[in-house]
Amino acid sequence: MPHAPMAPWNNPSFLFLLALLSLMSSASQSSRLFREYIGAESNCLSFLDVPIHPSVDFHFILSFAVDYTTSKHPTPTNGDFNIFWDDDNLTPSHVTSIKQSHGNVKVAFSLGGDSLGPGYVYFHPFSIDSWVANAVTSLSRIIKRYNLDGIDIDYEHFMADPDTFAECIGRLLTTLKNNRVISFASIAPFEDDEVQRHYLALWRKYGSVIDYVNFQFYAYDASTTVSQFLGYFEMQRSNYNGGKILVSCTTDRSSSGGLSPEHGFFNASRMLKMQGKLDGIFIWSADDSKSNGFLYEKQSQDLLASDRLY
Repeated sequence: MPHAPMAPWNNPSFLFLLALLSLMSSASQSSRLFREYIGAESNCLSFLDVPIHPSVDFHFILSFAVDYTTSKHPTPTNGDFNIFWDDDNLTPSHVTSIKQSHGNVKVAFSLGGDSLGPGYVYFHPFSIDSWVANAVTSLSRIIKRYNLDGIDIDYEHFMADPDTFAECIGRLLTTLKNNRVISFASIAPFEDDEVQRHYLALWRKYGSVIDYVNFQFYAYDASTTVSQFLGYFEMQRSNYNGGKILVSCTTDRSSSGGLSPEHGFFNASRMLKMQGKLDGIFIWSADDSKSNGFLYEKQSQDLLASDRLY
């Protein structure tokens, strides 16, 4: 008597195919967003020096605009921002040119950063209302002059409590978006108690106006393993619940940390892509990558653009 055909759900080959299709579906849901900070080190670097893959969404992030004076001894200005990136090689005409020649490129700029000269940059508002009013005015002027698309928040030192930070930054982003001055916004926290207190306060109240979380995974220890990195990623997905968490590495050899490209960063990124969790990759920074021919920028963009599962 002939055997009845095996039900497909009991067939190992069929089950393997289903699993493969599920992986392919998850991978296809991952983002193709690549972001790169540029201009912080006045390294005579232009947008044209950086390789741009035609199949990714590419964001340059000019670094930095700071609400400090431009004098020899910079001091806080309560929201009146000045440009501190390399304005000789990254000018308004250069922004217009790179966007016209590459339809997949957008240009943002970042506020704050770690330091100016020998001193830290502090978030130091005199009052919420006055800081927001000054910031909206000065930043709108910069955005329009440079034809910028978005803004990134990278304050790392604070002379204000978390609630004040949340209100100042949250109102700023809300106003710029409502006025259609910017189309996207991001924040750049890292694992530090004070930093996280401030950014999580902002996220809890104004997460709806923040499009990307450029989490600085390279601030973790340089001995980070792939499994530890994936654990850190899940922890930050929980902290910034519902946010698009970008993975990151640094090409700054003087302060390198986290999971490096040489020790598994791309393996970890590939695993997240297979799971449909890779919301994008960013690198700090183009200035530091110039010396190695932008090797990791190329690898990052190839990974994002590829449909392969390995």
